[in-house]
Amino acid sequence: MSHSTGSSETRKLKRGATSFDAGAAMLRAHIKTLPGQPGVYRMIGKDGTPLYVGKAKDLKKRVSSYTQRARLPVRLQRMVARAVNLEITVTPTETEALLLEANYIQKFLPPFNILLRDDKSYPYILITKPQEPASNGAKPDPQDFPLIAKHRGAKKRKGWYFGPFASGGAVTETLTILQRGFMVRNCSDGFFANRSRPCLQYHIKRCTAPCVGRVTREDYAVQVQDAVDFLKGRNQDIQQKLASQMQEASDVTNFEQAAKLRDRIKILTSMQTKQSIHVAGLNDADIVAMHRDGGKTAVQVFFFRQGRNYGARTFTPTHDKDQKPAEVMAAFLIQFYADKPAPPTLLLDTLPEEQTLLAQALSERAEHKVRLLVPHSGDKKRLVDMAQKNAQQYLARSLAERDEQGRLLQRVADIFGLAEPPKRIEVYDNSHIQGAHAVGAMIAAGPEGFLKKTYRKFNIKQAQTNDDFGMMREVLTRRFRRLIDEDPARTSGMWPDLLLIDGGEGQLNKVIEVMGELGLPDITIVGIAKGVDRNAGNERFFMQGKPPLSLPHEDAVLYYLQRLRDEAHRFAIGTHRARRTKAIGQSRLDEVPGVGATRKKALLHHFGSAKAVEAAGLEELMRAPGVSRSTAQKIHDYFREGR
Repeated sequence: MSHSTGSSETRKLKRGATSFDAGAAMLRAHIKTLPGQPGVYRMIGKDGTPLYVGKAKDLKKRVSSYTQRARLPVRLQRMVARAVNLEITVTPTETEALLLEANYIQKFLPPFNILLRDDKSYPYILITKPQEPASNGAKPDPQDFPLIAKHRGAKKRKGWYFGPFASGGAVTETLTILQRGFMVRNCSDGFFANRSRPCLQYHIKRCTAPCVGRVTREDYAVQVQDAVDFLKGRNQDIQQKLASQMQEASDVTNFEQAAKLRDRIKILTSMQTKQSIHVAGLNDADIVAMHRDGGKTAVQVFFFRQGRNYGARTFTPTHDKDQKPAEVMAAFLIQFYADKPAPPTLLLDTLPEEQTLLAQALSERAEHKVRLLVPHSGDKKRLVDMAQKNAQQYLARSLAERDEQGRLLQRVADIFGLAEPPKRIEVYDNSHIQGAHAVGAMIAAGPEGFLKKTYRKFNIKQAQTNDDFGMMREVLTRRFRRLIDEDPARTSGMWPDLLLIDGGEGQLNKVIEVMGELGLPDITIVGIAKGVDRNAGNERFFMQGKPPLSLPHEDAVLYYLQRLRDEAHRFAIGTHRARRTKAIGQSRLDEVPGVGATRKKALLHHFGSAKAVEAAGLEELMRAPGVSRSTAQKIHDYFREGR
């Protein structure tokens, strides 16, 4: 029966069925075997990547709806027309389907879904926990004295985590105040273990120097606990405690100590005044509000934890103009909290679609109950209104910048003879020092500004590292051969309309030669070279078959092209420095058989440096954490070979 149905559909296509009919026929063929259970479905395009990911309470019913053209918006009609296959994953519940849908959307970035492109990890403040039992060595052990630090990524280290914060800057500001208020160390364990006298942090009164025994383990533990309690929102208790200690010091005429405590109280009061909010019943919450204009949406998120403001971020999810605010809000929330737990309360300006299901999914992921609320009056409403106003202002600025960017790109097209404003400009540069650690770099820009997520770096593997053109040839060849293999139809949006090369006519001709060899003579290439005095503002532009072109110093396009070139130069130099630093950070420890990353880290923490490990005797090596006698013997023998 399946075969005869397929033949019937084929005959209909031959009679002139539309591309939508072809997609619908494919779906109908799958529907016959689909279960009536919850799950996730993926519409697959010609290149095998998902065009759209959706979840369903009943897969058979949901997929069947895509075959009814009259009931679909234009966006989904185009999606069905491009679909050539369907993949499904059955889940036990609809809640699990919703969570899996969010994971797939973040993984595949399907073009017909609402997308939140947020690949940044959010920073936390970490206060480590001391080891148990305490060590009894003569020298202070860093494991006995917790540190306070900025943290990103997996929470593998034992300790207290506070956050997330909206940005690294917000964490740094808070850490600075906490160090001044509680004087908990922020140095690494390796730095701690190798101190023989207090560092600058002690002298500027941001640390009590546990590394050299200036504070007991017990007194330091009190400092740490006070910092933890303060971050947990016990502000009044801490300040009352410090005020009591200040009075006691004053009563016994220890005015120096009383002055120190007074200064700490002032510091913590200023932090509390700046960061605290006073909204009844609101402790841990995120405020999420959005504004739409010109087919675009900006979403503002305020982070509040333990009654403190941890900063704000603005996002611009991509979506079709016909998608409703409730739909956009639902997609934003499930994707935003895909890799982080939602707080117990989310204050919103728009209730999302399927709010009950969404709340269940967020609660399951966070492992505590999550409430979605739209306040209509009072302090909570004022917070939401403030977030909404911020979103509105951000979007207004963004649209104005986009209009300006559009005018610049139109001028670029006019100057260099492009048929339309370029959607993607790529700029290339190389960086090395006398041929060492050579790298190539590519940056990209378009109507949205710099496209930083598509930047690429290339470690030079084949070209002579003192041959700048050879390096450029290698970079271009690797870049475009891969693009030809992955996207020969040029539908991904990753093909440039314009290549900007840092160099004059000679460099331009060499690049044209490479692109010709790759079979890509249709991409416009422009060389940008500084004048005879190498002065910015005297640039000359070179194109094949045209005389060199200069632009007036006050021309906005000249400034824009300079920015593109300088951004490529910055990225190339940064990549080169990172590679050079990594090479410098390598040591002979990396070459010792049986010493992997974990043992290397343990050895460096224990001895303080690779040089100290090399000089250590067999018995000393055996005292390092995780180092057996046989491993210690290998390390000992390795560093003494050839002596």
